[in-house]
Amino acid sequence: MENTDKRISVLRNSSRPLDNLMDLNPLMDELSNSRLVLLGEASHGTHEYYTWRTAISKRLIEEHGFNFIAVEGDWPDFYRVNRYVKHYNASSGNSVEILKEFNRWPTWMWANWETEALVSWLHKHNKTIPTNKRVGIYGLDVYSLWESMEAIIDYLETHDTSLLPTAKRALGCFEPFGDEMGMAYARSLQGFLPRTCENEVVKLLGDIRQRAASYNTDIEASLNIEQNAHIAKNAERYYRSMISINENSWNLRDYHMLETLKRLLNFYGSNSKAIVWEHNTHVGDARATDMVLEGSINLGQLVREQLPAYNPRIVGFGSYTGDVVAAEEWGAPMRSMNVPRAMDGSWEYLLHQTGKGDQLILMDELKDKSIFKKFIPQRAIGVVYHPRHEQVGNYVPSLMTERYDAFIYIDSSHAVHPMKVFVDRCQLPETYPWAF
Repeated sequence: MENTDKRISVLRNSSRPLDNLMDLNPLMDELSNSRLVLLGEASHGTHEYYTWRTAISKRLIEEHGFNFIAVEGDWPDFYRVNRYVKHYNASSGNSVEILKEFNRWPTWMWANWETEALVSWLHKHNKTIPTNKRVGIYGLDVYSLWESMEAIIDYLETHDTSLLPTAKRALGCFEPFGDEMGMAYARSLQGFLPRTCENEVVKLLGDIRQRAASYNTDIEASLNIEQNAHIAKNAERYYRSMISINENSWNLRDYHMLETLKRLLNFYGSNSKAIVWEHNTHVGDARATDMVLEGSINLGQLVREQLPAYNPRIVGFGSYTGDVVAAEEWGAPMRSMNVPRAMDGSWEYLLHQTGKGDQLILMDELKDKSIFKKFIPQRAIGVVYHPRHEQVGNYVPSLMTERYDAFIYIDSSHAVHPMKVFVDRCQLPETYPWAF
């Protein structure tokens, strides 16, 4: 109890109120010398995490020349968004139509009005900028096995029919498993089928990489087809790892996201700058949590280890109570759920007890305090959530000053607004109207 009181007192004296855009100034000063900013979230369904990340991203782009945003989403879906915001295709519809094409569960994670606000802003921002200076947006994730294979086939049918047999052999290997080929493929391996699809996708990737330089039908065609081939290879390995005792599927996923991020940074040139939007469990340094006990890594750890020249900075997010969009089990319908008050002694509890409402915390100001050199539970909500039982598995023991460089705390948060529920932006609440 004594440590709890001391922590609350220190936080009360060091945290900053966060009520409007100008309150971000100390954070922007902290991020100004970085070329790689990772913005977290404590759930995949909280309104304020999206709006504050949008506000920070806008300022990084406008004030510090950041080149692209990379998110915890599928490459094919976000490549369509990227083409829209960069004005590559005048007939590509509008932001609402494009986001409503996100069909992979959990659809609310990106097909929401908060994301639409960011996409619309990027489209407008890029309108008067030369093509090679336009800001992009991409998906880093590994799940889109079927979509990536289809994208490769579609491209090769028009631009390189000589590789079609290789691509169709790879697709044919997976085709018996249907639209949800990834999970079905993993389940089939549990039945000890005599072969995998590994050789087919590895050969396809090798052939595409050899020819990538010739795929110059538009400025990003080579990047797109090569990335889809990497996804096919890594997704096959990811789903295969689900039934292996020797491979960690979490680690494979985060290594894939790192390699995709590196590929994008290389594409944008030697002075490129990137913003990453992912869950705290991906961006908050795994070495400062109990993940290390399981041998797990994450993107936050990897960028600090492998990309120090970019001076990466990590911003975590969290809230004390409120509402969130989630589901009761994988693939179940989304619904708005109440987020109970954070448990006593947790990071969110400490910040709530300061009585200062929404806050910004810069970790450098806490690092010399011994009371913050011990593990403190921090809440993490996934797409599957059971509020009544959250204390069993929804808190991550964390060395907060090592896990993040800064933290944005929301005292009472609101659920994100999925497009399939709200049909018009005018139905949104007035919370942070500057973000829309």
